[in-house]
Amino acid sequence: MPTVKRRLPEHPHLDVPRREARELLEACLNGYPDALDRVRRRHPKFKRTSDDEAIASRLKLSDAQLVIAREYGFLTWTMLKARIGAHSAASALRDAIWADDCAAVVATLRGKPEMLHLPILSGDWGPPMSYAANLGRIEIVQACAELGARDHQHAFDRAVLQGKIECARWLEKHGAKVEPGVVMGACETLNAEGIRLLAELKAPFTNAHGDRLAPLAMVLETYSRNPAGKHAILELLAARGYDLPNTPIMAVHRGDIARLEKHYRRDPRLLERRFTLHEIYPSDCGCAKDGQSGLHWTPIDGTTLLHIAIDFREREIFEWLLAQGADVNACAAVGGDSFGGHTPLFNAVVCGPWPDAATARTLIEHGADRSARASVRKFLDWIENPHWHEAQNVTAREWGHTFPERHWVNGEALRLLDELEEESH
Repeated sequence: MPTVKRRLPEHPHLDVPRREARELLEACLNGYPDALDRVRRRHPKFKRTSDDEAIASRLKLSDAQLVIAREYGFLTWTMLKARIGAHSAASALRDAIWADDCAAVVATLRGKPEMLHLPILSGDWGPPMSYAANLGRIEIVQACAELGARDHQHAFDRAVLQGKIECARWLEKHGAKVEPGVVMGACETLNAEGIRLLAELKAPFTNAHGDRLAPLAMVLETYSRNPAGKHAILELLAARGYDLPNTPIMAVHRGDIARLEKHYRRDPRLLERRFTLHEIYPSDCGCAKDGQSGLHWTPIDGTTLLHIAIDFREREIFEWLLAQGADVNACAAVGGDSFGGHTPLFNAVVCGPWPDAATARTLIEHGADRSARASVRKFLDWIENPHWHEAQNVTAREWGHTFPERHWVNGEALRLLDELEEESH
């Protein structure tokens, strides 16, 4: 099920979410499946309503407004309206918290006391105390508490997932609870410091529903913003009795070259193998069985270890694979829909918000074919308009230039390919 995620623009106006709510209501009344799925995902009243007609017949404008508010990260429509109305104060608070200017935060909140309980940016980052906890601004966290902030639990959760240990300890001592599910945030951000603190506080290693495998699945399936943190958390989980399969893919997840070498000695053709999403994200570890698991950039279903190491940002494994003779022009498997066949260079171009040309340059130095073409299909989720992006018969450079989510594109790698293209003419 696609997930719509919105962010308020720099200068928000209530007319925009009002229009979006009316459009959602109309789409549901017309029976559009995507619109009905959005209601199921965000509205608690319709969460378990499988009958499309039952949703359409009962849905009111106020229900559509609630869905829109939650897509923006606000708990209620009233909170969204209030946040838009207090935008100038929210911007001032954001700037003051980033500057660690406690006096300015207190002055703003005394002038606009309603902002103490409204999200500054979105529901994820939370009201001022939670927003400050994200950044480890302990003095501001304490000042907000003195002014009457009530979001101790959310602030604690955010401090843990960001690894702001001093803030987390203070919030736990002042009312935040170590509840089931609290571990999931630090698993998503791959923050080992936060996980260690939760282990020390004897937190349950489950999601909010008590699923013991959920933390492991989250670590494996989230995008690799922090490879070293991922390795550390997997070792912590293994020490707590989690069963990590003895597979080449798990060795990559763990960043463990020694384990990978053992698999390579047993299977000299390992570097030629193509791995499915089921192998990359195993259901035995709690990962979804729908074949659409994992947050990754350029598709990795049916790819080699070299493709995967690039997507996972495993630089040492990437270099080890090249040293063993991995084929820099190995093509991903082509699926029944005729998409696939892309080389590792494609993965080095659309690989997340980390501008670095080193991987692309290394591939080219090892003989990567810049003219290799493929048809690539990628589902873009957690954006305002989730959809399939299809690129037909493109080079890695064209894949990067035509990719719609620009913050997914490695600008430095793309610039390198542009320069080499100019030099070739």
